[in-house]
Amino acid sequence: MGRLRAILLSYYSVLTRGRRTIVYRLSSIVFTCLLLSACANTSRQSLPTPAVSAVQSAGGAAGAGFARVTAPRKFAFPQDHGPHQEYAIEWWYYTGNLDAAESRHFGYQLTFFRIGLAPKPAERASDFATSNIYMAHLALTDVANQKFYAFERFSRGAAGLAGAEVQPPSRGLSTGFRIWLEDWSAEGAGSQGLPMRLQAAQDDVAIDLALSGGKPVVIQGDGGVSQTGTGPGKAYYYYSLTHMPTTGAVTSGGQRYDVRGLSWMDHEFGTDALDADAAGWDWFALQLDDGRELMYAQLRAKDGRSGALNMLIETDGSTRALAPAELTLDALGEWQSPRSGGRYPSAWRLRIPSLALDLKLTPYLADQELSLTTVYWEGAVKIAGTSGGQPLGGSGYVELTGYGERQGELQVR
Repeated sequence: MGRLRAILLSYYSVLTRGRRTIVYRLSSIVFTCLLLSACANTSRQSLPTPAVSAVQSAGGAAGAGFARVTAPRKFAFPQDHGPHQEYAIEWWYYTGNLDAAESRHFGYQLTFFRIGLAPKPAERASDFATSNIYMAHLALTDVANQKFYAFERFSRGAAGLAGAEVQPPSRGLSTGFRIWLEDWSAEGAGSQGLPMRLQAAQDDVAIDLALSGGKPVVIQGDGGVSQTGTGPGKAYYYYSLTHMPTTGAVTSGGQRYDVRGLSWMDHEFGTDALDADAAGWDWFALQLDDGRELMYAQLRAKDGRSGALNMLIETDGSTRALAPAELTLDALGEWQSPRSGGRYPSAWRLRIPSLALDLKLTPYLADQELSLTTVYWEGAVKIAGTSGGQPLGGSGYVELTGYGERQGELQVR
């Protein structure tokens, strides 16, 4: 294993540096998982290597030969729901808040990552030859039972173990897409890849959800280009589906619940990475009860500087980019992990005077830290506040990185 790690390090001297254009969604964690599990034919291994933070696992330069994101893209669906093998890094992110009978509330996360080992398929006779490694995360927040579950899997994109495809013949679909890692999957049918179905189960936790397209696709950044750092090509293509009515079932602790609510999908792909001075990022996907959505994301630098990508999605699906100066976000409290020792902000006040919005965001559970191969906090939050002086609620998801290794003192106001 040590020799494999050295070979991979020299060959692919760190695949990624981060995540989402200022939303930078954890593409960096995949490299760590690649090093730990590239030899495995299946997933669900026990991992002896200590967990690290997302920022610790980010760094280096992407491999040669992959395409870079340098110009706006005209997206087409369902094709762009599928894989983009010419780029080194790709991820599909699903999060949502769901309600069941007796006022039960659940949050869920299902994510798939593709890591390109080479820009062209391996020319080998073995069924296990591959040019991609896949990783997936499943997490469930059970508010009533005060439980948070998190699981991860890894596999090579070969022998049917994992992969991504458009118009998947294995499913008998004339149009659509599918991403899978063993029996965890996300797939969609139809000319736009809708509706979608998510299925994943491990131990006594499971999700089986149907997602419809409540609003048009949101093209993030400049024509789909989200800048991840300074210099040409340091960007990812990025789009979202921010309002997806969801029905189905959740299993928690072996008990099945019928649920309904809203989901949010992000899909990004690119090659290059974060700048060397990145300290972490904070990402907020907020679904308001009045039918609007708000994305707030900031990348924190080690010297205290930050950059942001902010978007308001109106009830009709139209969008408005928000300048960083239009928003203020203050941490109201903190939570310290008993596992990583990291100190995370644990409640926030978000104000947008130009929209007359004043929102308080509170985690449904304080402990929603994923203590997996890479350590980060991602969890469901409850929204309570005002819009134009009138009460307004909602739910959302928040992702926090760079706190697990205590990169700086948390400023609480």
